[in-house]
Amino acid sequence: MLHTARTHDDRNTVFMNPNISNFNGIDIPSDDVLTNCMHCGLCLPVCPTFAITGREKSSPRGRIRLIKAVAEGTLEMTEGFVDEMNFCLDCQACETACPAGVKYGSLVESVRNQMRIQGKESTTALTLKWIFLRNVVSKKYLLKLVARTLGIYQSSGLERLVKKSYVIKKLAPKLSKLQELSPRIDGRFFDDIYPEIVTPTVVPKYRVGFLSGCIMNVAFAKINEDTVKVLLHHDCEVIIPKDQVCCGSLQAHNGDFDIARTLAKKNIDVFLKYDLDAIVMNSAGCGALMKEYGHYLHDDLLYAKKAEILSSKVKDISEFLFEIGLKKPVKEYCHRVSYHDACHLVHAQKVSKQPRELIRSIPGIEYVELNEASWCCGSAGTYNIIRHEDSMIILDRKIENVKIADAEFLVANNPGCLTQIEYGCANNHIKTKVIHLATLLRDVYEL
Repeated sequence: MLHTARTHDDRNTVFMNPNISNFNGIDIPSDDVLTNCMHCGLCLPVCPTFAITGREKSSPRGRIRLIKAVAEGTLEMTEGFVDEMNFCLDCQACETACPAGVKYGSLVESVRNQMRIQGKESTTALTLKWIFLRNVVSKKYLLKLVARTLGIYQSSGLERLVKKSYVIKKLAPKLSKLQELSPRIDGRFFDDIYPEIVTPTVVPKYRVGFLSGCIMNVAFAKINEDTVKVLLHHDCEVIIPKDQVCCGSLQAHNGDFDIARTLAKKNIDVFLKYDLDAIVMNSAGCGALMKEYGHYLHDDLLYAKKAEILSSKVKDISEFLFEIGLKKPVKEYCHRVSYHDACHLVHAQKVSKQPRELIRSIPGIEYVELNEASWCCGSAGTYNIIRHEDSMIILDRKIENVKIADAEFLVANNPGCLTQIEYGCANNHIKTKVIHLATLLRDVYEL
């Protein structure tokens, strides 16, 4: 007899025999997603990992077959299976290409959650995720402490010594390369600079919430400030709750649903205290996850409805400004500008037209479309740290296209993309400056 097991969401209803499946618990990968895949192969040309290996198992279609075999109990959750799931960037380009609308991203994240709860990942990966994602990034006070320590290391001269050290390069070549990808810690953190409520000089037309973020708060304070300045210029009262926490995106995308839900609930309580027209985001990964709070808390009797309300208010800054209308700049901005699609903006949130239209509407700008603009840059959260070599192969393809575009500025609306592409440009002596849309607009308005 066929038994039915349910996950936290009707979209993830699973039909399988629980006695033979290698998955367990409430967050079981969806059988609906597994069976919706027609194996047409349209996902193959857009998959970065398939482009690297050319192997079927490294494509979305191939991984779905592997997941289905584990779900049916005909394949164990082997080391090879785990490696293949972590090889995936979760860029979700396959979802954009899929004619059947297969939600591959939620599927692979559910599998990673299964790998975590069953202890199937390597000791190194589990340690990194436990220490960094669960106990540093998710705890504001601890993240600030670690950030300040890293900041001292970066500014004291120790970092320069390590970079020049022949011994370090020989004994720990990967560490030497990885530190170049570390975000630069700000002298002052964003939430220490700005109050909870910031008002424009005119009567506000809109009241918006703003997520200061975790890594954004300590390493991209300037971009956060640029975002607030642009919102104020567009007559917004900006609410920056002091009690807000990490959105949970890094945790959820790496399969730690428990901590992601805990963080989501805290943010729901904090932001819904205010009557907001929108919650504006400047990080693609954060925006994608917060728009899915309703999905992750679907079965929570206390938070399900509140999660849906919050998710409905979340908008990327390009999305929000496109809807309310961009104010016309006083002066022309005569520069050549291109645009890179952050994966979790274009594929997860389906936001692509809005940032391009905003950039094109600025008087004086020469807009040049980036070839393969929606091809992943290889950052993918912690991917460029955990799978550095694969990440660099993917980055090389992006950098070649940046070189061809030959723009003065490349706009990207995600911190990981900014850091990754900037690293690639520096190593290839490309003069293109990689900036956030908010930074571009602040410069345009001379704020």
